[in-house]
Amino acid sequence: MTHARPLTDLQALFFDLFGTLTHFWPPREELQTTAARDLGLHITHQGIAEGYALADAFMARENAGPLPLRLRSPEARADFFARYELLILQAAGATVDLPLAARVWERVRQIPYGMVLFDDVLPHLERLRALGLTLGVITNMDRDGDELARSLGLHEHVDFTVTSRLVGAEKPNPLIFRAALDRARVDAPHAAHVGDQLESDVEGARAAGIQPVLMDRYGALDHPPGVPTVGAMAELLRLLQP
Repeated sequence: MTHARPLTDLQALFFDLFGTLTHFWPPREELQTTAARDLGLHITHQGIAEGYALADAFMARENAGPLPLRLRSPEARADFFARYELLILQAAGATVDLPLAARVWERVRQIPYGMVLFDDVLPHLERLRALGLTLGVITNMDRDGDELARSLGLHEHVDFTVTSRLVGAEKPNPLIFRAALDRARVDAPHAAHVGDQLESDVEGARAAGIQPVLMDRYGALDHPPGVPTVGAMAELLRLLQP
């Protein structure tokens, strides 16, 4: 899937977290189909991937606005996630209104699940470190970065984790990218950021002067011209090797 020219002259490589390094377990397709079935709906796995692409883009736009999700009331967050779920269900082939979408989202939350690393992450992080790169994570999660990295088993494989809680800003705000540059002690032209969201990751990195790389693990994203696009960590490694 790799597109565009190789990345050169890098000293630091940053990663988005969810959808790039981590995913739900059980998988999001299983969570969504189970919750939908419990409420009498039938949806398709491919449609779920397309729906998450739309829903995550919606989240990126909302976080780019004056009131990111982190600062909203519980009622406002519940309304957002009802609309988020509506996009998933509609793309997956369900005829559903907002109240029913809210019920499906609540059912998803009731199913035990966690966040785990993709299988290819740790081996390739070690190969990237062997190239002499400083590795960091930039995430909009409202958690302590060190605690988050430890919980995922990333703390020994990346140099730091920058979160929206630490910075007080979400991607695509350049502030969170600049915080990562400060932690890495590199200038923006010598850093690249890998993520699965066009607005928060690709456009956010560009706004901070960082080279963007789009990670499309599910094959459901538009690929902007001129932006390196990969589907797995092995493809990313090839971009960095002459």
